[in-house]
Amino acid sequence: MKTFHIEKPDENLRPSIIDKINNLTKPKGSLGRLEEIALQISLIQQTLTPALHKPQNIIFAADHGIVDEGVSLSPKEVTWQQLSNFLHGGAGVNFLCRQHGFELKIVDAGVDYDLPYEKGIIDMKVRRGTRNYLYEAAMTQEEMELCIERGAEVVRRCHEEGSNVLSFGEMGIGNTSSSSLWMTYFTGIPLEQCVGAGSGLNQQGIRHKYEVLKRSMENYNGDGSATDIIRYFGGLEMVMAVGAMLQAAELKMLILVDGFIMTNCMLAAMQLCPAVKDYAIFGHCGDESGHKLILEYMQAKPLINLGLRLGEGTGAICAYPLVDSAVRMINEMDNFAHASITKYF
Repeated sequence: MKTFHIEKPDENLRPSIIDKINNLTKPKGSLGRLEEIALQISLIQQTLTPALHKPQNIIFAADHGIVDEGVSLSPKEVTWQQLSNFLHGGAGVNFLCRQHGFELKIVDAGVDYDLPYEKGIIDMKVRRGTRNYLYEAAMTQEEMELCIERGAEVVRRCHEEGSNVLSFGEMGIGNTSSSSLWMTYFTGIPLEQCVGAGSGLNQQGIRHKYEVLKRSMENYNGDGSATDIIRYFGGLEMVMAVGAMLQAAELKMLILVDGFIMTNCMLAAMQLCPAVKDYAIFGHCGDESGHKLILEYMQAKPLINLGLRLGEGTGAICAYPLVDSAVRMINEMDNFAHASITKYF
Protein backbone atom coordinates (compact mmCIF):
# COMPACT_ATOMS: atom_id res chain seq x y z
CA MET A 1 0.00 0.00 0.00
CA LYS A 2 1.17 3.54 -0.70
CA THR A 3 3.08 4.98 2.23
CA PHE A 4 2.98 8.62 3.23
CA HIS A 5 5.73 10.59 4.95
CA ILE A 6 3.88 13.04 7.15
CA GLU A 7 5.95 15.19 9.45
CA LYS A 8 4.58 16.98 12.49
CA PRO A 9 5.03 20.72 11.98
CA ASP A 10 8.37 21.99 13.32
CA GLU A 11 7.72 23.60 16.72
CA ASN A 12 10.81 25.84 16.72
CA LEU A 13 8.82 28.73 15.24
CA ARG A 14 6.05 28.53 17.86
CA PRO A 15 7.47 31.14 20.30
CA SER A 16 7.94 33.68 17.50
CA ILE A 17 4.39 33.13 16.18
CA ILE A 18 2.90 33.48 19.66
CA ASP A 19 4.95 36.61 20.28
CA LYS A 20 3.66 38.17 17.05
CA ILE A 21 0.04 37.29 17.91
CA ASN A 22 0.40 38.59 21.48
CA ASN A 23 1.79 41.91 20.28
CA LEU A 24 -1.06 42.68 17.91
CA THR A 25 -3.14 45.67 19.03
CA LYS A 26 -5.57 43.77 21.26
CA PRO A 27 -5.67 42.31 24.73
CA LYS A 28 -3.74 39.05 24.90
CA GLY A 29 -5.98 36.13 23.89
CA SER A 30 -8.93 38.38 23.11
CA LEU A 31 -9.45 36.95 19.62
CA GLY A 32 -9.77 33.46 21.03
CA ARG A 33 -10.03 30.69 18.44
CA LEU A 34 -8.81 33.00 15.68
CA GLU A 35 -5.49 33.16 17.50
CA GLU A 36 -5.35 29.36 17.78
CA ILE A 37 -6.10 28.90 14.08
CA ALA A 38 -3.49 31.49 13.07
CA LEU A 39 -0.91 29.67 15.18
CA GLN A 40 -1.80 26.30 13.64
CA ILE A 41 -1.66 27.56 10.05
CA SER A 42 1.59 29.43 10.69
CA LEU A 43 3.15 26.25 12.07
CA ILE A 44 1.93 24.22 9.09
CA GLN A 45 3.35 26.75 6.64
CA GLN A 46 6.41 27.54 8.81
CA THR A 47 6.00 31.28 8.44
CA LEU A 48 4.94 34.37 10.38
CA THR A 49 2.91 35.49 7.37
CA PRO A 50 0.64 32.56 6.38
CA ALA A 51 -1.46 32.67 3.22
CA LEU A 52 -4.43 30.79 1.78
CA HIS A 53 -4.27 30.06 -1.94
CA LYS A 54 -6.91 28.71 -4.33
CA PRO A 55 -9.20 26.82 -1.92
CA GLN A 56 -10.83 23.75 -3.44
CA ASN A 57 -13.60 21.42 -2.31
CA ILE A 58 -13.28 17.83 -3.52
CA ILE A 59 -16.38 15.61 -3.46
CA PHE A 60 -15.74 11.87 -3.68
CA ALA A 61 -18.80 9.86 -4.74
CA ALA A 62 -19.62 6.14 -4.62
CA ASP A 63 -22.38 3.65 -3.94
CA HIS A 64 -22.67 1.17 -1.07
CA GLY A 65 -23.78 -2.46 -1.17
CA ILE A 66 -25.20 -2.27 2.36
CA VAL A 67 -28.02 -0.05 0.99
CA ASP A 68 -29.68 -3.29 -0.17
CA GLU A 69 -30.47 -3.94 3.52
CA GLY A 70 -32.67 -0.84 3.88
CA VAL A 71 -30.28 1.16 6.08
CA SER A 72 -30.98 4.46 4.30
CA LEU A 73 -34.13 6.45 3.71
CA SER A 74 -32.81 7.53 0.30
CA PRO A 75 -32.62 5.10 -2.65
CA LYS A 76 -29.25 4.35 -4.23
CA GLU A 77 -29.93 6.29 -7.43
CA VAL A 78 -29.82 9.55 -5.46
CA THR A 79 -26.01 9.29 -5.56
CA TRP A 80 -25.72 9.78 -9.32
CA GLN A 81 -28.71 12.11 -9.48
CA GLN A 82 -27.09 14.45 -6.98
CA LEU A 83 -23.87 14.44 -9.01
CA SER A 84 -25.91 15.80 -11.90
CA ASN A 85 -27.18 18.49 -9.56
CA PHE A 86 -23.59 19.39 -8.64
CA LEU A 87 -22.74 19.74 -12.33
CA HIS A 88 -25.66 22.10 -12.89
CA GLY A 89 -24.75 24.22 -9.87
CA GLY A 90 -27.95 23.61 -7.95
CA ALA A 91 -26.76 21.83 -4.81
CA GLY A 92 -26.01 23.20 -1.36
CA VAL A 93 -22.28 22.92 -1.91
CA ASN A 94 -22.49 24.94 -5.14
CA PHE A 95 -23.78 28.18 -3.65
CA LEU A 96 -21.25 27.94 -0.82
CA CYS A 97 -18.37 27.37 -3.25
CA ARG A 98 -19.52 30.39 -5.24
CA GLN A 99 -19.90 32.50 -2.10
CA HIS A 100 -16.47 31.69 -0.65
CA GLY A 101 -14.41 31.32 -3.81
CA PHE A 102 -13.87 27.55 -3.78
CA GLU A 103 -13.26 25.54 -6.92
CA LEU A 104 -15.38 22.38 -6.89
CA LYS A 105 -13.99 19.04 -8.03
CA ILE A 106 -16.32 16.03 -8.38
CA VAL A 107 -14.66 12.62 -8.31
CA ASP A 108 -16.32 9.31 -9.22
CA ALA A 109 -14.79 6.81 -6.81
CA GLY A 110 -17.35 4.07 -7.43
CA VAL A 111 -20.80 5.21 -8.52
CA ASP A 112 -22.99 2.44 -9.94
CA TYR A 113 -23.89 4.47 -13.04
CA ASP A 114 -22.40 5.54 -16.36
CA LEU A 115 -21.56 9.15 -15.59
CA PRO A 116 -20.96 11.94 -18.13
CA TYR A 117 -17.23 12.43 -17.58
CA GLU A 118 -17.07 14.80 -20.51
CA LYS A 119 -19.00 17.31 -18.37
CA GLY A 120 -16.21 17.58 -15.84
CA ILE A 121 -16.52 14.65 -13.43
CA ILE A 122 -13.10 13.14 -12.68
CA ASP A 123 -13.12 9.43 -13.46
CA MET A 124 -11.38 7.53 -10.65
CA LYS A 125 -13.94 4.70 -10.51
CA VAL A 126 -12.55 1.60 -8.79
CA ARG A 127 -15.72 -0.49 -9.09
CA ARG A 128 -19.48 0.11 -9.33
CA GLY A 129 -20.19 0.35 -5.61
CA THR A 130 -18.95 -1.71 -2.71
CA ARG A 131 -20.01 -5.25 -1.90
CA ASN A 132 -22.52 -5.80 0.90
CA TYR A 133 -20.44 -6.11 4.08
CA LEU A 134 -23.27 -7.88 5.87
CA TYR A 135 -22.03 -10.92 3.96
CA GLU A 136 -18.51 -10.13 2.69
CA ALA A 137 -15.83 -7.45 2.64
CA ALA A 138 -16.83 -4.17 0.99
CA MET A 139 -13.66 -4.21 -1.11
CA THR A 140 -10.53 -6.24 -1.73
CA GLN A 141 -7.10 -5.21 -0.52
CA GLU A 142 -6.20 -4.21 -4.08
CA GLU A 143 -9.33 -2.06 -4.42
CA MET A 144 -8.60 -0.34 -1.11
CA GLU A 145 -5.04 0.43 -2.16
CA LEU A 146 -6.28 1.78 -5.48
CA CYS A 147 -8.68 4.11 -3.64
CA ILE A 148 -5.87 5.41 -1.44
CA GLU A 149 -3.63 6.09 -4.45
CA ARG A 150 -6.36 7.71 -6.54
CA GLY A 151 -7.43 9.99 -3.70
CA ALA A 152 -3.81 11.05 -3.32
CA GLU A 153 -3.56 11.67 -7.06
CA VAL A 154 -6.47 14.11 -7.01
CA VAL A 155 -4.79 16.08 -4.23
CA ARG A 156 -1.49 16.18 -6.09
CA ARG A 157 -3.33 17.76 -9.01
CA CYS A 158 -4.77 20.43 -6.71
CA HIS A 159 -1.34 21.12 -5.26
CA GLU A 160 0.13 21.50 -8.74
CA GLU A 161 -2.63 24.02 -9.49
CA GLY A 162 -1.39 26.18 -6.62
CA SER A 163 -3.91 25.22 -3.92
CA ASN A 164 -2.75 24.99 -0.30
CA VAL A 165 -6.13 24.56 1.39
CA LEU A 166 -8.64 21.78 0.69
CA SER A 167 -12.00 20.76 2.04
CA PHE A 168 -13.37 17.30 1.38
CA GLY A 169 -16.95 16.19 0.89
CA GLU A 170 -18.75 13.02 -0.08
CA MET A 171 -21.80 11.75 -1.90
CA GLY A 172 -22.83 8.17 -1.31
CA ILE A 173 -26.16 6.86 -0.09
CA GLY A 174 -25.41 4.55 2.83
CA ASN A 175 -22.12 6.06 3.92
CA THR A 176 -23.25 6.98 7.43
CA SER A 177 -23.48 3.21 8.03
CA SER A 178 -19.85 2.67 7.07
CA SER A 179 -18.89 5.71 9.15
CA SER A 180 -20.68 4.32 12.20
CA LEU A 181 -18.77 1.05 11.92
CA TRP A 182 -15.39 2.79 11.54
CA MET A 183 -16.29 4.94 14.53
CA THR A 184 -17.13 2.07 16.86
CA TYR A 185 -14.08 0.03 15.85
CA PHE A 186 -11.59 2.91 16.10
CA THR A 187 -12.96 4.59 19.24
CA GLY A 188 -14.51 1.77 21.24
CA ILE A 189 -17.71 3.82 21.58
CA PRO A 190 -20.66 1.39 21.56
CA LEU A 191 -22.24 0.94 18.13
CA GLU A 192 -25.65 2.10 19.33
CA GLN A 193 -24.20 5.54 20.11
CA CYS A 194 -22.55 5.71 16.69
CA VAL A 195 -25.68 5.06 14.63
CA GLY A 196 -27.92 7.97 13.64
CA ALA A 197 -30.66 9.02 11.26
CA GLY A 198 -28.48 9.55 8.19
CA SER A 199 -30.62 11.20 5.53
CA GLY A 200 -33.72 11.14 7.73
CA LEU A 201 -34.59 7.75 9.24
CA ASN A 202 -37.21 7.63 12.00
CA GLN A 203 -36.60 5.77 15.26
CA GLN A 204 -37.77 2.46 13.78
CA GLY A 205 -35.45 2.97 10.81
CA ILE A 206 -32.50 3.82 13.05
CA ARG A 207 -33.14 0.63 15.05
CA HIS A 208 -33.20 -1.46 11.86
CA LYS A 209 -29.98 0.18 10.71
CA TYR A 210 -28.36 -0.61 14.05
CA GLU A 211 -29.44 -4.27 13.87
CA VAL A 212 -28.01 -4.64 10.33
CA LEU A 213 -24.71 -3.09 11.37
CA LYS A 214 -24.59 -5.20 14.53
CA ARG A 215 -25.01 -8.37 12.45
CA SER A 216 -22.33 -7.13 10.06
CA MET A 217 -19.92 -6.86 12.97
CA GLU A 218 -20.87 -10.32 14.18
CA ASN A 219 -20.21 -11.74 10.70
CA TYR A 220 -16.82 -10.03 10.37
CA ASN A 221 -13.96 -12.52 10.37
CA GLY A 222 -10.98 -10.31 9.50
CA ASP A 223 -7.80 -9.71 11.49
CA GLY A 224 -9.05 -6.57 13.26
CA SER A 225 -6.22 -4.35 12.01
CA ALA A 226 -6.96 -0.76 11.08
CA THR A 227 -6.36 -1.40 7.39
CA ASP A 228 -8.63 -4.44 7.46
CA ILE A 229 -11.46 -2.51 9.16
CA ILE A 230 -11.06 0.28 6.59
CA ARG A 231 -11.18 -2.26 3.76
CA TYR A 232 -13.98 -4.43 5.08
CA PHE A 233 -16.51 -1.76 6.08
CA GLY A 234 -15.42 1.33 4.16
CA GLY A 235 -16.93 3.09 1.20
CA LEU A 236 -14.88 3.62 -1.93
CA GLU A 237 -15.39 7.37 -1.65
CA MET A 238 -14.43 7.29 2.03
CA VAL A 239 -11.19 5.38 1.46
CA MET A 240 -10.38 7.73 -1.41
CA ALA A 241 -10.88 10.65 0.99
CA VAL A 242 -8.50 8.97 3.46
CA GLY A 243 -5.83 8.83 0.76
CA ALA A 244 -6.55 12.44 -0.15
CA MET A 245 -6.18 13.62 3.44
CA LEU A 246 -2.91 11.76 3.90
CA GLN A 247 -1.51 13.20 0.68
CA ALA A 248 -2.61 16.72 1.66
CA ALA A 249 -0.82 16.42 4.99
CA GLU A 250 2.33 15.09 3.34
CA LEU A 251 2.28 18.16 1.06
CA LYS A 252 1.74 20.40 4.12
CA MET A 253 -1.64 21.59 2.90
CA LEU A 254 -4.42 22.74 5.22
CA ILE A 255 -7.28 20.24 5.53
CA LEU A 256 -10.79 21.48 6.34
CA VAL A 257 -12.78 18.58 7.82
CA ASP A 258 -16.52 18.49 7.17
CA GLY A 259 -19.19 16.45 8.97
CA PHE A 260 -19.72 12.99 10.44
CA ILE A 261 -18.44 11.04 7.44
CA MET A 262 -15.35 13.15 6.77
CA THR A 263 -14.56 13.22 10.50
CA ASN A 264 -14.54 9.42 10.41
CA CYS A 265 -12.29 9.56 7.35
CA MET A 266 -9.87 11.73 9.31
CA LEU A 267 -10.11 9.23 12.19
CA ALA A 268 -9.28 6.40 9.77
CA ALA A 269 -6.39 8.41 8.31
CA MET A 270 -5.05 8.89 11.84
CA GLN A 271 -4.92 5.10 12.29
CA LEU A 272 -2.45 5.03 9.40
CA CYS A 273 -0.52 8.28 10.12
CA PRO A 274 -1.42 9.99 13.42
CA ALA A 275 0.36 13.24 12.45
CA VAL A 276 -2.28 13.92 9.77
CA LYS A 277 -4.45 15.54 12.46
CA ASP A 278 -1.96 18.40 12.86
CA TYR A 279 -2.99 19.61 9.39
CA ALA A 280 -6.73 19.46 10.09
CA ILE A 281 -9.19 22.16 11.07
CA PHE A 282 -12.59 20.75 11.99
CA GLY A 283 -15.25 22.89 10.37
CA HIS A 284 -18.36 22.08 12.33
CA CYS A 285 -20.24 19.81 14.69
CA GLY A 286 -23.08 18.31 12.67
CA ASP A 287 -26.52 17.08 13.58
CA GLU A 288 -25.78 13.36 13.07
CA SER A 289 -25.98 11.86 16.56
CA GLY A 290 -22.47 10.39 16.66
CA HIS A 291 -20.63 13.45 15.39
CA LYS A 292 -20.30 15.23 18.74
CA LEU A 293 -19.03 12.02 20.36
CA ILE A 294 -16.34 11.36 17.78
CA LEU A 295 -15.16 14.99 17.89
CA GLU A 296 -14.85 14.72 21.66
CA TYR A 297 -12.94 11.44 21.33
CA MET A 298 -10.52 13.06 18.87
CA GLN A 299 -10.19 16.16 21.09
CA ALA A 300 -11.18 18.21 18.07
CA LYS A 301 -12.78 21.63 18.49
CA PRO A 302 -15.16 22.44 15.60
CA LEU A 303 -15.48 26.05 14.56
CA ILE A 304 -19.27 26.24 14.14
CA ASN A 305 -22.42 24.37 15.10
CA LEU A 306 -25.33 25.14 12.78
CA GLY A 307 -27.21 21.85 12.99
CA LEU A 308 -25.92 20.84 9.54
CA ARG A 309 -26.05 17.26 8.25
CA LEU A 310 -25.85 17.64 4.47
CA GLY A 311 -22.27 16.55 3.82
CA GLU A 312 -20.74 17.51 0.47
CA GLY A 313 -18.17 19.63 2.33
CA THR A 314 -20.78 22.26 3.18
CA GLY A 315 -19.92 22.61 6.87
CA ALA A 316 -16.21 22.95 6.16
CA ILE A 317 -16.82 25.65 3.56
CA CYS A 318 -19.23 27.50 5.89
CA ALA A 319 -16.41 27.65 8.45
CA TYR A 320 -13.80 28.87 5.96
CA PRO A 321 -14.40 32.61 6.53
CA LEU A 322 -13.24 32.11 10.13
CA VAL A 323 -10.03 30.52 8.86
CA ASP A 324 -9.60 33.44 6.49
CA SER A 325 -10.19 35.85 9.38
CA ALA A 326 -7.45 34.17 11.42
CA VAL A 327 -4.96 34.61 8.59
CA ARG A 328 -6.02 38.23 8.06
CA MET A 329 -5.65 38.86 11.80
CA ILE A 330 -1.99 37.82 11.94
CA ASN A 331 -1.13 39.56 8.66
CA GLU A 332 -3.19 42.76 8.78
CA MET A 333 -3.44 43.86 12.41
CA ASP A 334 -0.88 46.38 13.55
CA ASN A 335 1.39 45.80 16.56
CA PHE A 336 1.72 47.92 19.68
CA ALA A 337 5.19 49.24 18.87
CA HIS A 338 4.42 50.33 15.31
CA ALA A 339 1.05 51.83 16.25
CA SER A 340 2.55 53.64 19.26
CA ILE A 341 -0.05 52.16 21.58
CA THR A 342 0.77 51.23 25.15
CA LYS A 343 0.24 47.54 25.85
CA TYR A 344 -2.89 47.22 27.93
CA PHE A 345 -2.63 43.71 29.28
